[in-house]
Amino acid sequence: MDYFAHETAVVDSGCKIGKGTKIWHFSHLMPNCVLGLNCNIGQNVVISPEVVLGNNVKVQNNVSIYTGVICEDDVFLGPSMVFTNVLNPRSAINRRGEYLKTIVKKGASIGANATIVCGHDIGEFAFIGAGAVVTKTVLPYALMVGNPARQLGWMSEYGHRLVFDNDGVAICPESDEKYELKNNQVQKISK
Repeated sequence: MDYFAHETAVVDSGCKIGKGTKIWHFSHLMPNCVLGLNCNIGQNVVISPEVVLGNNVKVQNNVSIYTGVICEDDVFLGPSMVFTNVLNPRSAINRRGEYLKTIVKKGASIGANATIVCGHDIGEFAFIGAGAVVTKTVLPYALMVGNPARQLGWMSEYGHRLVFDNDGVAICPESDEKYELKNNQVQKISK
């Protein structure tokens, strides 16, 4: 094995787990999920069948990742956040064939106790605040808070709030990278 799984973790058959990945206490990886290189899966995490996590994904304690979710590289999933995979669940009605896909793009962070309603993608380097309930697609670099989540601003790739000048340019205080806001879209323009 090129990965670590705590003795209390359950890893079902068919899982593909990348080198350097760590799976901690009481977590359950269900059949045919895929985890990239150097992921960290906290305690009491459930990863459902066919979920795909890219490289360097950090999953904090008590997270549920349901079928239909794809997380690209460098995604952060905060403690006790949850994804859904059916819009109208009922105990007596089997909707397994109706799972909706949710893609969390590279570098996005989702805060503690947030809920991501299925079918709504999260853009690159977006930042979902703690406790937010995401009910619509999130733009790259967007800062989302509240229930339902609304956009409060923009974030840098280093996780700092961006303040744009009159020319629509902002500088990350940690990395000195420059960003441009144009037509309600943010992109990094230089370092």
